[in-house]
Amino acid sequence: MSLIDKLQWRYATKKMDPSKAVSQEKVEQILEAIRLTASSSGLQPYEVLVITNKEIREKIQPIANGQSQITDCSHLLVFAAWDTYTAQRINDAFDMTESIRNFTSESGTAYRQMLLKVYPARDAEINFTHAAKQAYIGLGTALIAAAYEQVDSTPMEGFDPSALDAILSLKEKGLRSVVMLPLGYRKTDEDWLENLKKVRRSSDQFVRWIN
Repeated sequence: MSLIDKLQWRYATKKMDPSKAVSQEKVEQILEAIRLTASSSGLQPYEVLVITNKEIREKIQPIANGQSQITDCSHLLVFAAWDTYTAQRINDAFDMTESIRNFTSESGTAYRQMLLKVYPARDAEINFTHAAKQAYIGLGTALIAAAYEQVDSTPMEGFDPSALDAILSLKEKGLRSVVMLPLGYRKTDEDWLENLKKVRRSSDQFVRWIN
């Protein structure tokens, strides 16, 4: 299957088979794709929590509208963004870049100083919103990577983020939950969506060429 074929194959799985587990290799491939994805200024201002613990997922399900994928999936990914940008977080990112590349440039130093001047001074909610947008870039990459591995997934915003933050003790880590992504395998005899045609606007309606 080509990548496009696999994207045609994927859909937001409504019923997962709890008896089927995604292999560690496939999960690690999906996580590595997320790690390698783009983020603004290369800051990677979010983390991905991988939850396999059954009891924790059972606590999450009620604050997520009872969605069965949370407990039936093999691995539950939670994308949690930084609650704000701090000087330390920015400096840590730039220090890592200079260490890995083994050099310091004038342009890199100037860019660091610009971010240090602008980001920490902004309202924390503005910074969180910006960081959350980066997490969604990671989510998009995860959806594509899961499809490539032929692993089913379901992006979820339908949950109480404050309650999820409390369950996972995210506030203490300087994080706030943004979106969840269960990974697993569809239960074909119970998923009403599986055999329905994928509905998307046509290319003519969706893509505008400006020449």
